[in-house]
Amino acid sequence: MNADVTRTGWRSIPLGATLCTLLTVSVSAIGAPMFKPKLEIARASGKIAIDGKLDDAGWKNAQHINQFVERDPGDNTAPEVATEVYVTYDDAKLYIGFVCHDDPAGLRATMSQRDQWSGDDAVIVYLDTYGAAAWAYQFMVNPYGIQKDMLWTSIGPQDLGFDVVWESAAKRTSSGYTIEMAIPFAGLRFPDKDIQSWRIDFWRNRPRQTVSVYSWSANDRSEQCFPCQWGTIDGIQGVHPGKGVEVLPSMVAHQSGALVDDYNPNSSFHNADVKGEGSIGAKYSLSSDITLEGAYNPDFSQIEADATQISVNSTISLMYPERRPFFQEGSDIFQTLFNSFYTRTVNDPRYTAKLTGRHGRTRIGFLSAYDENSPYMIPLDASNLLQNAGKSLVNVLRASRQFGENSQAGFILTDRRFDGGGSGSIASIDGNFRLSKSYLFMGQYIMSHTAEPVLGPAYGGLRFDRDKHTAALDGESYWGDAVVTRLDRRTRHWKAYIGYNHVAPAYRTQTGYDPVANHRTAEMFSGFAILPKGGPVVRIDPQVYYSRRWDFITGVCRFDQLKTSLDVTTRLAQTRIGVNFEKLYERWRDQPFDGMWESGANFDTRLSNKLGSGGYIVMGKNLARFVPAKANELGYGMYLDLKPVDRLTVGEQLDYFRMSRPSDGERYFSGYITRTRAQFQANKALSFRLVVQYDDFSKAWNVDPLMTYRVSPFSVFYLGSTIDYSEVSSYPPDTTPSRWRNTSRQIFMKLQYLFQV
Repeated sequence: MNADVTRTGWRSIPLGATLCTLLTVSVSAIGAPMFKPKLEIARASGKIAIDGKLDDAGWKNAQHINQFVERDPGDNTAPEVATEVYVTYDDAKLYIGFVCHDDPAGLRATMSQRDQWSGDDAVIVYLDTYGAAAWAYQFMVNPYGIQKDMLWTSIGPQDLGFDVVWESAAKRTSSGYTIEMAIPFAGLRFPDKDIQSWRIDFWRNRPRQTVSVYSWSANDRSEQCFPCQWGTIDGIQGVHPGKGVEVLPSMVAHQSGALVDDYNPNSSFHNADVKGEGSIGAKYSLSSDITLEGAYNPDFSQIEADATQISVNSTISLMYPERRPFFQEGSDIFQTLFNSFYTRTVNDPRYTAKLTGRHGRTRIGFLSAYDENSPYMIPLDASNLLQNAGKSLVNVLRASRQFGENSQAGFILTDRRFDGGGSGSIASIDGNFRLSKSYLFMGQYIMSHTAEPVLGPAYGGLRFDRDKHTAALDGESYWGDAVVTRLDRRTRHWKAYIGYNHVAPAYRTQTGYDPVANHRTAEMFSGFAILPKGGPVVRIDPQVYYSRRWDFITGVCRFDQLKTSLDVTTRLAQTRIGVNFEKLYERWRDQPFDGMWESGANFDTRLSNKLGSGGYIVMGKNLARFVPAKANELGYGMYLDLKPVDRLTVGEQLDYFRMSRPSDGERYFSGYITRTRAQFQANKALSFRLVVQYDDFSKAWNVDPLMTYRVSPFSVFYLGSTIDYSEVSSYPPDTTPSRWRNTSRQIFMKLQYLFQV
């Protein structure tokens, strides 16, 4: 038995514990912080029902932890309240129970769909089953038992779209709340060995005037490797990762309608026939290490519409997050520093297949899809062009190998072949290398080969790469390359990095997201953390960032930016305040624009469990690219989060932006976007949502009601519609007055159910 944990005999958790008991447990939990603690667990002594009570016989042999530290804002200090954790397992599942002592009147929790709550009291389990510190599971539960799961990776942000089928339940008590979690081994990937040894950590989030974070493992703020600091769980024997077959059929039916003439205010509205189509996907675990997944006519629809972004002064295609479930299995495997595989470029596939595997420290993934509507991106100096290139076959192969702690090297090959001729291919090597606990080096080098399809003379007047090639898709063939490097340093009080990247004029990727070419860019960042002891301020973060971009061929400076900022986090209503100032230079369309600047301020606060808000303002003298000219810039925005009751959430967001001529104030453009999202959760499965959005730039309203009945992450029924309104004017202009009309509408129904064998 390890010295840093204690095994308890059978006890029934006292759901009616008094304040005296709470204080006793709190005192007993204070001890020396434990760095990289160890935990050895035993099999459950009986059955466990996931109901949030922790009173089943199966918890009798559970290992018990009651020593936590406050890692933020405190630095391994004693928590204000106590937390207990119980851990056991059986042949099928890992069981984790939390007892969170607290004043129940102060708890913050939302009854919502899974993955859609934030700012709540919550418990978290981090799990690195391979111990390579390259990726890890994250399981979260709030006091209503509502789940949230994510995938953490050492490259890139957490994958919020990741989902696993698991169980959770919670119960509020007179002394806080309790939570039970059951994570099936069938939903995890881990080595196929008789005895397991996994990295694990247990956290608790407690949002009050500030957000306090407690953890079992003590935290070294000078250590860059996140999972390297977790504890270790041993004692799991005779279990095996997921095998078998999963089948996911779905059916979508919809009926669409639209104005017959978009430019006639008096046009009639035409309703099309009801249409429906089915799709089917299947997943088969060839072994404990390799999973094969395929789909015919995959349902790549997404129910939650992307929030409109202000792009009136942008010359590049916007990037949106991936929410489609097919890409969840093995999503960490395909990530690279450059977005070499941006999954939303697989736009409208007729069929697709994917193989993912993990063996020891090696990861491999292969994806193939036949896309019926292929986006084709043409990157230029400071903008990009986008068009539909028709049908294509996409293949992606990715492999990487972990070594040491938090280090890996790998390669990725992608290829898109267009029907009728033409292709786009890249070959890349990449790696991130942990030099010490405070230093990390990352890099990627990519070669691309483009054989353009022949789609006509569009964009033929534009040329690139010393005028050797046209932007028209006219069958030209060429090579290009790109590189990115970065050296990170992170300690308790100082974080910094320096980086260099370039994208050659002839570099293109038809499977990734690199919208701008023909540049060399250097950047550097330095930030300090001032951590006051006590008082109203939690931390002060002064930061400075500098970047400079040159033309790849001529070396002429195209962009220069120096930005300073100051962020302050307080202990008052979770309030954070930030200010920033930057100086800008840009060479646009061979014209230099100097003397530009931008300043801004922002704040976020959560006054209570029922009210949160924030906002920003930015002003300065910046470049209006489509004029082009220097312009006075003004932008501001705000959001308001309301929760009248725990089952009802209302979010309001407004963003405004304008640019005007300095000499007389004449506006080049101005407008705003407002979005309201309301959701009512009747119970864990049934919810109703309404999104209303107005885009002043395009003079259009969108109204999207939706009913959802969700049994699990993958078994769900949707019924909803999308309704668009616009102010319709006649074309060519005549005396007919403009009118607000319902310009388009779609009513849809989706049914999807996961079968597991």
